[in-house]
Amino acid sequence: MHRVVGERSLGETSVEPDLARTLLREMVFARVFDERAVALQRRGWMSGYPPFEGQEASQVGAARALADDDWLFPTYRSNAVQLARGRSPADILRFRRGFSEYEPVDGDDTAAGREPVTFTQATPIATQLPHAVGAGMAAAHRDADRVACACLGDGATSEGDFHEALNFAGVFAAPVVFLCENNGWAISLPTDRQTASETIAGKAGAYGIEGVRVDGMDPLAVYEVVAEARESALSGEPVLVESLTYRRGPHTTADDPDRYRDAATEGLPEWRTADPLERYADYLREEGVVDEGFVAAAREAAREELDEAVAAAEGSEPDPGDVFDHAYAAPPPRLRDQRRFVTERDGRRE
Repeated sequence: MHRVVGERSLGETSVEPDLARTLLREMVFARVFDERAVALQRRGWMSGYPPFEGQEASQVGAARALADDDWLFPTYRSNAVQLARGRSPADILRFRRGFSEYEPVDGDDTAAGREPVTFTQATPIATQLPHAVGAGMAAAHRDADRVACACLGDGATSEGDFHEALNFAGVFAAPVVFLCENNGWAISLPTDRQTASETIAGKAGAYGIEGVRVDGMDPLAVYEVVAEARESALSGEPVLVESLTYRRGPHTTADDPDRYRDAATEGLPEWRTADPLERYADYLREEGVVDEGFVAAAREAAREELDEAVAAAEGSEPDPGDVFDHAYAAPPPRLRDQRRFVTERDGRRE
């Protein structure tokens, strides 16, 4: 089944006004986080950063459709979905500064001795997808009422891990939702140069699972489609959701999209390239759900929280030797020598 869900009146959706406001507030927070992270990187605070401006509706809508104990397997651009799922912004910023994502901070699952519900974000393309399927199969084996949600971009569908993961999910009826954010670009390649498939969702049929397309600029539509996909996955029918969104900025802060992207020639409709935050805020104002000052107040609250998050992330420095800790159970001599060199060199700088 392939469908694009467009805007309707709020009363025609399954979303109550309180949730509609929460979605907008979390989209605002995600946008402010993204703006702050880019600014921090530009002044050398961290080495690199992958902006997600334009994908807030897709990520926040999906996050709110998941249950609290569902497993999330994010990719490197999935910061908004992690924030909406309760990951501390300071934790994400620490990761960009060289810390593990599971530093012992307030609310952290691993630090509290609990099983994590948000796994380490994957930078290698598509490597998280087989992991998500394995977790889903484990949940089914335990008769646990939970799904694994695997985030990916459209470029990941060209990787072998994507095909292996969908094949295993289909064969073993794993409770997995694959959330593919098709933002129009696989780094510098437009979608039609990255795949010959008519749609990303259409790839699901080869593995005997359902593929669904959704307007990824509409958080209400994404919420409903991912919620339905979750229920389907719980019944042993995994789903590939193609969320049609748009990357408004560069692939990373090391990228210059002006070298390959010309908005006038992309051929994408205005609903897909327009600002999803502005569109959704206008929609809720027209519906009488928020007032004119809602977004401004949400932005100010986000700025204050992020000031604290940045200060917390700056409060300590990672140990460069930590990068060696989880490579081997018993490190070989050469790795031990490398760790010794790095830690001694770091000590000389102090």
